[in-house]
Amino acid sequence: MSGNTIGKLFTVTTAGESHGPAYVAIIDGCPPGMALSEADIQPDLDRRKPGQSRHTTQRRESDEVKILSGVFEGKTTGTPIGLMIQNTDQRPQDYSKIMDRFRPGHADYTYMQKYGLRDYRGGGRSSARETAMRVAAGAVAKKYLHELYGVVIRGYLAQLGPIKPELKDWNEVENNDFFCPDASKVAELEAYMDALRKEGNSIGARINIVASHMPVGLGEPIFGRLDADIAYAMMGINAVKGVEIGAGFHCVEQKGTEHRDEITPKGFLSNHAGGTLGGISSGQDIVVSIALKPTSSIRLPGKTVNVKGEAVEVATTGRHDPCVGIRATPIAEAMLAIVLMDHALRHRAQNPDVRSPTPVIPGNV
Repeated sequence: MSGNTIGKLFTVTTAGESHGPAYVAIIDGCPPGMALSEADIQPDLDRRKPGQSRHTTQRRESDEVKILSGVFEGKTTGTPIGLMIQNTDQRPQDYSKIMDRFRPGHADYTYMQKYGLRDYRGGGRSSARETAMRVAAGAVAKKYLHELYGVVIRGYLAQLGPIKPELKDWNEVENNDFFCPDASKVAELEAYMDALRKEGNSIGARINIVASHMPVGLGEPIFGRLDADIAYAMMGINAVKGVEIGAGFHCVEQKGTEHRDEITPKGFLSNHAGGTLGGISSGQDIVVSIALKPTSSIRLPGKTVNVKGEAVEVATTGRHDPCVGIRATPIAEAMLAIVLMDHALRHRAQNPDVRSPTPVIPGNV
C-alpha cells in the first residue's frame, strides 16, 4: 500500500534513490515464452538517459540495464522479471547546501512532513531518475503488445514554452534532441533553450502519446476504465500537472454534433474521444496529452524555509534539466504501455471466449 507498484495482472514495482547505488524494478505477470534480452530494453533507456545534449542535465549515466531474473535461455519464464540499473555518476555533495532547507515546488517539504526525514541528495526517491525503471518495464510491455496485437506506441514534443511543433513527420522525432516531429522548429527550440539556460531558468512542456493498431475491448466499465487508468499512470510521472484524453479540455468548446465520433461501416469519422468509449478501447488510436511543469531546481535564488521553519533563501546548484519535458517522451510511452499491457491481460483473463456479432469497425475511414 506504499505506492511503489502499478497494475493488477501486469505489475511493476520500483525501488531506489537518485544518488543511491542502483535502481531496481520487479515486473510480475509477464506471460512466459516471449523472447527477451537487455537489447530489447536498452534502446528506450538510451532515448531517456541524461547527458545526451546541452539542453538536458549533464549527469552522465549509461543507464545499462541488467536482467536479474524471469528470463531463461532468452525467453520469459512467467516468473517475476528483475531489472537493475546502477547509478555511476552520483554527486551527493552538490546538494549539501540544501540539506537543511526545502526547494520551492519540490517534494522536499512534503517528504519531510510525511516521513519525518528525507534523502536530500537529488530528491532521493522523488527524483525523476526513478523513471528509468519505468522505461525499462515499459519496453517489455511494448514488445509484448506489438508482437501479440501489433500495437505501436509513439510520443512527441507538442509544445515547449511558447513553441508549438506540429506532427508533420513521425520519423523526424528520433532525429533531434527534442523528440520534435517538425524539423523546421528544431533551430527555434535550440535557441530558446540556450537563452533559457543562460538565464538560469526553466520551462514547461507538453507531450503527446499515441497508441496505434489498438484492439477493441480493453478496459472496465466503471472503476477500471482504460482512460482513467491511463490518466492515473500519467499523473504518476514526475512534474506532470495535467492529462488530456482525445480532445481533452477542447471538448468544452465543441457542440455534440462536432464532438461525437460518428461511425460508418468503413470506419470512425473522427477520434475526439481519444480511442475509448465508456472506458473501453474502441480500436481507434489511443491519444493522450500531458503537461509538465517547469523544473523546480534552478540556480536563481528564491524564498523558502529550513527544517526549523525559519525563513531562508535557496538556490539549487548541481546538474538539472532546464525542461524535464525534453526527456519525458519515452517515459510517457512506457507508462501508456504498462497500462495497456495490464488491461490486455485483464481482458484475456475475463473474456477469452467472447465473440461479438458486430464486426470490428476500422479506427478511421
